[in-house]
Amino acid sequence: MTREPSTLFERFLAPVLGQLIDQGSLKRYAVSIDWEVERDRLTNPSVAYPDYYLGQNFHGIEGGYLTTSAAITYDPITQYVLPPTEQWVRQSLIDAVAVTPRRILDLGCGTGTSTRMLKQAFPDAEVMGLDLSPYMLVVAKEKAQRSRLEIQWHHGLAEATHLPSQSVDLITLNLLFHEVPSAIAEKILQECFRLLTSGGEVLILDGKPEALQQLPWLMDIFEEPYIQDYARAEISSWMTTAGFGAVSTETVWWIHQLTRGVKPLAGQKPVWSTAADLGYSGAVAG
Repeated sequence: MTREPSTLFERFLAPVLGQLIDQGSLKRYAVSIDWEVERDRLTNPSVAYPDYYLGQNFHGIEGGYLTTSAAITYDPITQYVLPPTEQWVRQSLIDAVAVTPRRILDLGCGTGTSTRMLKQAFPDAEVMGLDLSPYMLVVAKEKAQRSRLEIQWHHGLAEATHLPSQSVDLITLNLLFHEVPSAIAEKILQECFRLLTSGGEVLILDGKPEALQQLPWLMDIFEEPYIQDYARAEISSWMTTAGFGAVSTETVWWIHQLTRGVKPLAGQKPVWSTAADLGYSGAVAG
């Protein structure tokens, strides 16, 4: 017996996206990769998947990100659900980088779109991407190789990377916080603080919580288990609690936001800043 579509994503959005996406191209891509071999090459056997990640359906994909389906369809879907364009939204984070980084870590890198953009923007920097899904990393690695970009890929948890303390100058988090519980997001910020060098910078790009609250249908149509939690988030407060200074948040294309924080220099007390203090006045054209 065929299962009836049960979520808004399945009933309304999936059929529309199905018409927009080149299904033939997806099928050809799916069979072009030996997923089990490539997955095993990237999998860290010491990683234990947390309960908040296991058994969750993200973006209407049964089994979530621990499936080839999620990895294959992520890019084709994302290009249509980040208005006005995915490129412009992601570029807003690149344009906001204030440091000159030697080492960059893209946490929750997914299929590596923003990771590649970071490497292209900072070609002399050592760039790393970390994600909890080895399937997503398979796609990220393949895309980087196709672009002839040297990027290191790590399989692990954003809240417990096991990377050395004070080892990176810039940490970016693109579209990650709405996909984890708030308690985990706070732990991720604590991990960012540990990883950053003094004067290092963290940038978080995601949906704007206030916009999500005003558009409840937008939260309902995507199968995102933690987005309601994220819509009540106070990221700036979490940042200051984690120890970051110069904390600021700006609106990006009306429904997204970019939050920035700096790890104070050794012996320096954090300086708290608001968007108004820094002269931000509204939407940023990416």
